[in-house]
Amino acid sequence: MALLAVAGLATLSACTQQATEVTLQVQTKYGTLEGIEEGGVKKFLGVPFAQAPVGDLRWKAPQPLQAWEGVRSAKAFGNDPMQLNVFGDMQFRGESRSEDCLYLNIWTTAKTTADALPVLIYFNGGGLMAGSGSEPRYDGSSIAKEGVIGVTANYREGVFGFFAHPDLTAASDYKGSGNYGFLDQVAAIQWVKENIEAFGGDPARITIVGESAGSFSVSLLMCSPLSKNLIAGAMLSSGAEVLPYAPVAQADADAAGAELLKNAGIASLADAMALTADSLQQLLPPRGMANVVLDGYFMKESADAVLEKGEQAQVPLLAGWNSLEGHPAQAMQGQAPTLQNFKNALKGQFGDMTDEILTAYGITTDEDVLSQKGFDLASDLFTGFPTWKFCDYHARTSSQPVYRYHYMHPRPQVSAKMGDMTGGLAGGVREKTEEEKKAAAQQPAIAPGAVHSADIEYAMGTLDSNEFYDWQEEDYAISKLFLSYYANFCKTGNPNGRSSESRVVTDEGEANGEGPPQWTAITKDNLDNAPVMKIDVESKVVASPERENAYRTLEKFYRSKK
Repeated sequence: MALLAVAGLATLSACTQQATEVTLQVQTKYGTLEGIEEGGVKKFLGVPFAQAPVGDLRWKAPQPLQAWEGVRSAKAFGNDPMQLNVFGDMQFRGESRSEDCLYLNIWTTAKTTADALPVLIYFNGGGLMAGSGSEPRYDGSSIAKEGVIGVTANYREGVFGFFAHPDLTAASDYKGSGNYGFLDQVAAIQWVKENIEAFGGDPARITIVGESAGSFSVSLLMCSPLSKNLIAGAMLSSGAEVLPYAPVAQADADAAGAELLKNAGIASLADAMALTADSLQQLLPPRGMANVVLDGYFMKESADAVLEKGEQAQVPLLAGWNSLEGHPAQAMQGQAPTLQNFKNALKGQFGDMTDEILTAYGITTDEDVLSQKGFDLASDLFTGFPTWKFCDYHARTSSQPVYRYHYMHPRPQVSAKMGDMTGGLAGGVREKTEEEKKAAAQQPAIAPGAVHSADIEYAMGTLDSNEFYDWQEEDYAISKLFLSYYANFCKTGNPNGRSSESRVVTDEGEANGEGPPQWTAITKDNLDNAPVMKIDVESKVVASPERENAYRTLEKFYRSKK
């Protein structure tokens, strides 16, 4: 008995010795970082995860970080990626914009390394042209207080992250170019995998998430041979790079890059390399979402091909989009919102299938055009359909659960203290146009749904970081629910959390007893009547075979064009 007691104490002592206290000084593989603490959350900001991609490293895959001596301050955000003011309403906390931008940020409440907390890595949106991990809407403080380590990571954007050229391809070890921003994201995940244990995190429980361009990125990271085995879960928010989006062959990307230089009056790649970052982005401004290049390294084949074979990351998936990602008026370009005008506007895209698609969405009268039916079609043509298709693929070719949502709640009115301003695409505000001022005088300008990117502050629990809107109690209640789903998913691969298994669920998806509305997974068995969580003031799971049929009709069209 005495020997057993001594052995037990020895084992306990050994376990205790293995656990290291997480203080404001953390030893990483590359050196010591010193962070700050605010509100019970330890923050390590501006942490480098690769060498600065400057000089000869411009337009090269991210290079391994070099170790440093002494203690490196991690108390302020690093540089934001180089970018023009594409959206105008983005808010940043980095010191400046620079090519030297490969930094990440960590928020943790871990006491010791034995806490082994799950980890969320957020990749920002912005069309692969703009955005940063320093944006307040992605702040990891709230998710950290839920017991999940929050991480945001920058990546090269615009011409710095997605420029291909035949000379770059020929000079690279893998004979490819153009995917530098995506390779930065891989490097960030690898850094977290190697070092997060020192911050109290579990390297085996990393969930990646992104919104818009970040969501497209996550869909590719799930399919890339470089990253698919590094993660334990994934969340998509408005976007996936699958049908109808298509990758670009390396040769075509190279030709486009060479033509871009020629049109800008830049004689050679060497001349482009010699330009300053500011001059370069003025001469070669971003042109919108870049398609992934089949570089034989980051991506060897399309994400569709990977998913069809079931070779993507075999992890739980949570994915969805907003109810007003697009608006029918965008297609009609100022014409009256009648069924005939909408039909005429869509014929250029859908041709002979226009009537079939409109019927599938239930758009058969003038009134339907500006109803939720019209918003659904417009939203699906932007981000809804590819996100749905990624979910459909994953449910069919993996053994993992898929949790799909539709975010419905509109932001409230812009705060009165902002004056004559209106909401912008990136969560900030901008000046109203004269047309908007006239419309506002006639009726309050509250969107009939959740516009693109409106879900971010709710899901990340960062409403208070956005002072532009007049947040109400219902907004905070929705945010609390959404954040809990995110946190539970990171912890268990299930947005309900482990305890949800004991609760009874009604047909409407509401839990009998305490707890949030239950979220039912999509599986191979319920694909044609897939359960979807409608997140709103009264959240609930619904299923609609008619809606699934509408997606199948769109898929039929897109496949006919391949």
